[in-house]
Amino acid sequence: MTATLSTIGVDGLPQVTAVAFHYDEADGVFRISLNDSRQKARNLRRTPLATLFIIDPENRFRTLEVRAGVEVEPDADFSFAAEAGAKYGHDFHDHDLPGQTRSKVTFHPRRIVATDVTPH
Repeated sequence: MTATLSTIGVDGLPQVTAVAFHYDEADGVFRISLNDSRQKARNLRRTPLATLFIIDPENRFRTLEVRAGVEVEPDADFSFAAEAGAKYGHDFHDHDLPGQTRSKVTFHPRRIVATDVTPH
């Protein structure tokens, strides 16, 4: 499943991109793996606030908005990238150039808005 990630850009405007995510039921947090050279990673280091927006793949009228503070941690050995990529049958490291690094980003929800506007 893919989510839309919205971060706060340098100019104060939202920067939006699609990301693969992992939900940890035990901790109640969402996590993503990011290449540190990407704008979204720089945005999150500068302003550790973001929104994940998820559309239910089974019903496009159902959505989940997760507004969160984020924690960015180095993933020096790419272990989280491998774990997250395995969920999707993909190696996230394939998108990295030699010498690039990754971080594990944990979303600590501050507000969750579930919406269902399914026509009846």
